[in-house]
Amino acid sequence: MYISSAFDSGNIKVIDANSDPIQLAINIDNQSDFYQWFHFRLQGDVGSEYNLQITNAGKAAYPKGWENYRVCASYDRHNWFRIDTEYDGSVLNFTVPLEQPSIYLAYFAPFSWERHLDLIAWVESDERVQSETLGQTLDGRDMTLLTIGNPEHAKQTVWMIARQHPGETMAEWFVEGFLETLLDESNPASRSLLTDTVFYVVPNMNPDGSVRGHLRTNAAGANLNREWQNPSMERSPEVYLVREKMLATGGDIFLDIHGDEALPYNFVAACEGIPGYDEHHAKLEQTFKQAFVKSSADFQVEKGYELDKPGEANMTVGTNWCGHQFRTLALTLEMPFKDNENLPDPIEGWSPNRCRQLAQDMLFPIRETLAFIAENKKS
Repeated sequence: MYISSAFDSGNIKVIDANSDPIQLAINIDNQSDFYQWFHFRLQGDVGSEYNLQITNAGKAAYPKGWENYRVCASYDRHNWFRIDTEYDGSVLNFTVPLEQPSIYLAYFAPFSWERHLDLIAWVESDERVQSETLGQTLDGRDMTLLTIGNPEHAKQTVWMIARQHPGETMAEWFVEGFLETLLDESNPASRSLLTDTVFYVVPNMNPDGSVRGHLRTNAAGANLNREWQNPSMERSPEVYLVREKMLATGGDIFLDIHGDEALPYNFVAACEGIPGYDEHHAKLEQTFKQAFVKSSADFQVEKGYELDKPGEANMTVGTNWCGHQFRTLALTLEMPFKDNENLPDPIEGWSPNRCRQLAQDMLFPIRETLAFIAENKKS
């Protein structure tokens, strides 16, 4: 039996390979206290069962994330399924019945840096897309911005960023599905939108953390979604570069795509606690959420985060900063690491395909909200 994680987004430490169960631990994000993301390969004898135990699960960033959670597994790194998992409040236990010489195991289906580059290359082949390198991360990776549509002719602007927290790989699966929908020339809704709307999309806000196998931080240990009030090129160049571009373009809708470790639902968090939050903000949020519920059976509004009290929003959070800066709709979309409890899938749980489908379903609420904004501008 052999376990390795020396690859893109790999993360695991072998404590004792000779024990039963095999003792493992998750490595902590660099210069940080966060950890929960794991991704490794197990090679062994076909037909054998291997009992594994992640010994430091109970002290991870979000211990409640392990409750009713099932490990993701794949033999070919394309098709991912779930393995029964037990959590006793301290350690995470699961058994791998090996059907092929090796298997990959992860917290959620990984979205590799190579797949990210493939996505950028595919999108760049479309003449309606402009690709721009805003700058580099601390590890020297490109911060790529995709502009879909014509900014000079656009009447409305939508921003979408994803994967501020690198371990939330469902966010980039979502963006991939969204770009495929937006650029589908046979989709009349997409074609109609692009006649007067420009989309600015950052598929991966945290390239360094993604490749390093971090849960929540960049190379310097910065939680990017706590850097929006005062980012710097020294600590959080990813936010600094994107924020500067946002200030130059403005926008009507700002969407930040994430994943939540504990809650088994899809939901949005808004900016109700920002200074100056008003009825216009509330109507925009209501319009978006009502349309999303109509378009997607995977989206709901009953479960989510506790609302911020008036004036008590954390202004270092991207959604709050955008909502306050631009006085318009700003939302964080959260998807589960576990499954959608309202529509569970016993084989795959919440999966890349479900992320991509949810992204397709989001086009309708974007259209409805932009129509509401346009109508209010007239009046």
